[in-house]
Amino acid sequence: MSHPKYTERPGAAHRNTAHEGTQRLAVVSILGLLLQPGSALAQSPEAGERVFVQCRACHQVGETARNATGPHLNGLFGRTSGSVEGYAYTEANKNAGITWTDASFREFVTNPRAKIPGTKMIYAGIKNPDQITNLIAYLKQFDASGKRQ
Repeated sequence: MSHPKYTERPGAAHRNTAHEGTQRLAVVSILGLLLQPGSALAQSPEAGERVFVQCRACHQVGETARNATGPHLNGLFGRTSGSVEGYAYTEANKNAGITWTDASFREFVTNPRAKIPGTKMIYAGIKNPDQITNLIAYLKQFDASGKRQ
């Protein structure tokens, strides 16, 4: 005789289908959150390259990059602010003591003058978090020599 909470199907084991539905819903919800814009899985170096067009007026990346109006951005992450050889930084940048991480760069590029008062960077900042996430993914491709990793 079958248990009243379960339905019997030929060849099928007894199971609680309500519990399985809840598990499936949880997995789908988690996947949905992970794939939201700005999440680690949604990073797009290609989209970041399009964002970098705004930065290109002052900064360069790649094997032929050099300092221009702003310092080159090769190997940016893990580097200390104001440390690119041959670039004339303000005292504010040299003394900021920031190690560039995703978080510190995100805060800086949102509002450079708020993060480093006295910087000569006149850029107003990027307000869209997804654009910043993609820009980070793009810049992380370049090691200190400018080679794509």
